[in-house]
Amino acid sequence: MPDKKEFDRDSISNTLIVAIGLSLVCSIIVSSAAIILKPVQEKNEEEFRQQIILDVAGLTDPDVDINVLFESIDSRMVDLETGEYTDAADPDSFDALVAAGDPSLGITIPSDLDIAGIGRRAKYAPVYIVKDGAEIDQVILPVYGKGLWSTMLGYLSVAPDGNTIKGLRFYAHAETPGLGDQIDKEPWRAQWVGKLVYDGGDEPQIRVVKGVVSADAPGAEHMIDGLSGATLTANGVTGLVQYWTGPHGFGPYLKTFREDSAKRASPSSTLQLAATTTTKQLGHHNE
Repeated sequence: MPDKKEFDRDSISNTLIVAIGLSLVCSIIVSSAAIILKPVQEKNEEEFRQQIILDVAGLTDPDVDINVLFESIDSRMVDLETGEYTDAADPDSFDALVAAGDPSLGITIPSDLDIAGIGRRAKYAPVYIVKDGAEIDQVILPVYGKGLWSTMLGYLSVAPDGNTIKGLRFYAHAETPGLGDQIDKEPWRAQWVGKLVYDGGDEPQIRVVKGVVSADAPGAEHMIDGLSGATLTANGVTGLVQYWTGPHGFGPYLKTFREDSAKRASPSSTLQLAATTTTKQLGHHNE
């Protein structure tokens, strides 16, 4: 009988077959795991986003489920050009960064207006309205812009007067540890509370300055202490906050709140309300 040719397990062809087969099996396992875990990953990302919004709103409670806490927040979409609410997109699934690159959903920001350094933005943006009973307590706005090393993404909370800041919280950035990452530290974040964005006009005056802000300095209500050793990060924060509260960002939306607040505070409105109340009371008395 003729000798059978022995199988050479160390041959190049056999090695390639084993390597390719192993790669295919690993690829299938990884792909399957990614598909299976995707819903879990998306759920975790959504809960993280909600947690940051609750944090900047001051509604965090470790003893209460995030979804329950988030029920007090009304998510809406805003047309940034008009400042009005729109049903053009779903605020719970809208990705502003992806939409910015879509020719039908995004626009190019003129270079002289692009103080946030983002190039393009979406035509629409989600806002998160926090209510205390029937009254609006605050409005939370998504903000982002370029820092020294990264795009800084966060949320800015504004009181219903459309001017007073209630909080600023970044949830993603890659700024220098020990320097630029001071934007995450509570002492620096706390300075934003109570500061004013505007000074009677539509152009935002809020800004991070060099050094420490003196309480009696002119315009101190619009100033935040600088970041030692992280001037470019500080400039980036100023740029992104001013852009998103300016006329090309949420400016038109916030202007409505400021105008409504001014009407409520005006003497004529108070007199009109008093006159209306008196008339109703007299009418009731005559009956």
